[in-house]
Amino acid sequence: MNDTVRSWIATGLADLDLAILLYFIAINAAYITLVGCATIEMIMHVLRIRGESRARVLGSAVTPSISILAPAYNEEATIAESVTALLALHYANLELVVINDGSPDRTLEVLTSRFDLVPVHTMVWKRIETKPVRQLYRSRTHPNLLVVDKVNGGKADALNVGLNLATGDLVCVIDADTIVDADALQRLARPFLSNHEVLATGGTIRIANGSTIMQGRVTDPRAPRGFVAGVQVVEYFRAFLFGRLGWNLLGGNLIISGAFGLFRRDAVIAAGGYTHDTVGEDMELVLKLRRQAYEAQQRHAVLFVPDAVAWTECPESLKVLGRQRDRWHRGLSDVLWRHRHMLFNPRYGVVGLWCLPYFVFVELLAPVIELLGWIGLLLGVAAGLLNTSFAALFFLVAYGIGGVLSTYSLLLEEWSFSRYTRVSDRARLMLYLVFESFGYRQLTVIWRLRGIWKYLRGRTDWGRMERRGFAAAPAAPAPASAAPARP
Repeated sequence: MNDTVRSWIATGLADLDLAILLYFIAINAAYITLVGCATIEMIMHVLRIRGESRARVLGSAVTPSISILAPAYNEEATIAESVTALLALHYANLELVVINDGSPDRTLEVLTSRFDLVPVHTMVWKRIETKPVRQLYRSRTHPNLLVVDKVNGGKADALNVGLNLATGDLVCVIDADTIVDADALQRLARPFLSNHEVLATGGTIRIANGSTIMQGRVTDPRAPRGFVAGVQVVEYFRAFLFGRLGWNLLGGNLIISGAFGLFRRDAVIAAGGYTHDTVGEDMELVLKLRRQAYEAQQRHAVLFVPDAVAWTECPESLKVLGRQRDRWHRGLSDVLWRHRHMLFNPRYGVVGLWCLPYFVFVELLAPVIELLGWIGLLLGVAAGLLNTSFAALFFLVAYGIGGVLSTYSLLLEEWSFSRYTRVSDRARLMLYLVFESFGYRQLTVIWRLRGIWKYLRGRTDWGRMERRGFAAAPAAPAPASAAPARP
């Protein structure tokens, strides 16, 4: 390598190092701000709910009625357990609408047999266009259970069918494989009673792998034994307990998980329901609702409720997890592009000026920046320009801060709701946290980069997902719309 080329590389690397260093400072300042906000919000929330009597307030007949919408595609392994748990939720005025999205497996047969379904005929006001409905069924053992069998159209289409049929003031959107704590719906509905500006609320999603589940309830939460499932527990804590909780205080929540969220039905219908041609339909809906409210100059709120808990089965193989993560990143890319006119636009308040820039520069572009960092490192080594001491210090600080933030999320969970009571489970989670940075984190970068690449190539498929089910049922493939939602 001659001196001229070496000089060019040195200049380029110096500029790249400066850009990455500034990005590193900005991203960690954003994280620390969110952690501070999450801490304040958690303290306020715990003080707010201490000594409350939800049963007295939410058990009365004047509380808003809720329709639960549960889309199902190839869910024969988990559907009976999930529906049983949903029917047992503690809420006075509840309707359950299960939408079988053209499953080729035995999902409908399992539902028919387990809940004694009979065909019914009813008039439907089709306010949102959807794929055709084949048949409606009502349960003879549970009159508040309505099952819809429709032509396959994807998760968004199934939810729109549910919106057309629902009768509740509020609609709770839930994945059919999700298990909800008995009182979680009461907790999720609580903000709608105290604040008429609330458009939507979302709860905490926890990993059920390894836990004991009886009669549709998680009775003994355990940390998963396998690393792939276990490290996702740490990720979920980080995403919910300092991500979404922090945005609560700043008024910038943009994601209500597709696995467990509560919405004003009239607002969702006015927004046109779920968008079909995206794999990020949950975030897209929230952005539509918020944009609609800003443009109508309406005060509004989208809130995360940390003590409203639902449980889901997460992928246990890297192959399946990789598909899920690249789909999440494709969805993020698509939603941010669809609503790009809101970015840095003061008309959209905190969402336009703070929240969307965070999602673009931190959530979306972080893997790209990390890739550039690795390329710079390799070029520096090849050209003999690497300052080994500085590089080692930088990586230690970067991964150290990540470890501290993850540890803080675990401590916040321990202080507030503490679901894992065994020392062995806590120790296992700490081990997952420590080893997350060695190999696994780099894999997530590759998966997210793959998601961006697939988005640029126009890929909109969901990818195949395999799951074992909560009960001792045979494993079943669950492609298309049945994939678990973003945490």
